[in-house]
Amino acid sequence: MFDFLNNPDYDLVGAFWTTIQLTFWSAIGSLIWGTLLAGMRVSPVPLMRAFGTTYVNIFRNTPLTVVILFTSLGLSSTLGIQLASSSSPTSLADNSFRLAILGFIVYTSTFVCESLRAGINTVPVGQAEAARALGLSFTQVLRLIVLPQAFRSVIAPLANVLIALLKNTTVAAVIGVGEAALLMSTMIENESDSLFLVFALFAVIFAALVLPLGLLLGWVAKKVEVKR
Repeated sequence: MFDFLNNPDYDLVGAFWTTIQLTFWSAIGSLIWGTLLAGMRVSPVPLMRAFGTTYVNIFRNTPLTVVILFTSLGLSSTLGIQLASSSSPTSLADNSFRLAILGFIVYTSTFVCESLRAGINTVPVGQAEAARALGLSFTQVLRLIVLPQAFRSVIAPLANVLIALLKNTTVAAVIGVGEAALLMSTMIENESDSLFLVFALFAVIFAALVLPLGLLLGWVAKKVEVKR
């Protein structure tokens, strides 16, 4: 039934491994940058609040495809920014991979930020005021008091962001990153008599990645949920 998988040009494992790596590194970067953005959104400094609000409103409402294309055509092709050594034999592929990660971080961090900001708003104001009365700075209050509780209350929304990121990695195919969507496109072109099987195969594998991830993070969310 799946005889076409014997074709050595179809590296299914390698394509999905690239998808997993894209998701992993983009998730880490998005969590870090999104947390910083959330801190800016609730900062007492007007300039930082303005930057955070403007950034989130711009990139959250920009199509992901546009962001990814900008990293490739705008940063790499036009401005000449390279994220891989030109002397490397895989420099082109490495550069596209890293540019895709940058694009995903720029886009996904806005959703992380808004999820965290919602979590910050669930923390009683009195706790922050008490911490400030003890002499803690805004950064210390955020790091020691507010963010730990905010993270615990938004595990489920952050899980949804991570699942969306995993599925959004298919957009990286538009700049030639050799992940699952690019391989699927190639297989569709070459295996026109097995379209249904190709679609079914990739749908099942994506479901096998997404469903356990969702169940795991849902379990974690219940375990660490803040009791109010």
